[in-house]
Amino acid sequence: MWTVGARTLFRREVLRFVRRPKNTFMPPAITNVLYFAVFGVILGGRIDQIAGFDYILFILPGLIVLGTISNAFENASFSIFHGRWNEYIHETVTSPLSYAEMVLAYVGAAAVRGLVVGVIIAAVGFLFVPFTVESGGIAVEHAAYLVAVMVTISALFAALGIIGGLAARDFDDLTVMNQFILRPLVFFGAVFYSLEMLGTYAQVASLLNPMVVMVDGVRYGMLGYSDLAAIGPEVYADVIPVAALAALMGLTVAVLAFDVYLFERGYGLTE
Repeated sequence: MWTVGARTLFRREVLRFVRRPKNTFMPPAITNVLYFAVFGVILGGRIDQIAGFDYILFILPGLIVLGTISNAFENASFSIFHGRWNEYIHETVTSPLSYAEMVLAYVGAAAVRGLVVGVIIAAVGFLFVPFTVESGGIAVEHAAYLVAVMVTISALFAALGIIGGLAARDFDDLTVMNQFILRPLVFFGAVFYSLEMLGTYAQVASLLNPMVVMVDGVRYGMLGYSDLAAIGPEVYADVIPVAALAALMGLTVAVLAFDVYLFERGYGLTE
């Protein structure tokens, strides 16, 4: 399935953002310097520990998720819509590539951008840790789990970005999707607070937000702490993170299959 043509399309999409680091990598780095300076240092010093962690460590996984999924979604949606807008996507559609190869190339490149941004945000966060945490550092508790979650959520939102790029009618639609749908969901996804701080009804309502599962997964991989396990039945505490990851993987596969279906139908490609 990963033919020369698919690799070429993947390479083209990767070079699209690698060649413009001031547009793709600098903004999230600068934005998160501000996040960590304000929330981690200035406010974090006035906030008690949450779940036994200094505040800057607690919010770090959520900010990584925010940057990762936003950039993965933005890259895929912009690539698809820009191709439609300038009508060069027809060259891709009529090439001797299967629809699955096209989808995997677009999703793979967008996921790479999301992961790179996630690593950049993590590096920025780690720079602030020695100044705010007495231990002077942080150890990743479940490295393999963390990698699996990061790859999964990055691929998931890259796949959702393809849907957004096909459905958008102008560039404003892309901005609305990212700024007014994704980001609010992440901010209400237990990034800056713990689910244990909420009342019972608020906890149940929060579980309707899929971002809660993603933020919790990255937090579990990094810190070894899971909000979902903390508020759930104690007997299932060790199972919940694994079940959450399995659910995210299943959702990612389903969205990828839907992307292929849309390409096969020509949805948004022939308009």
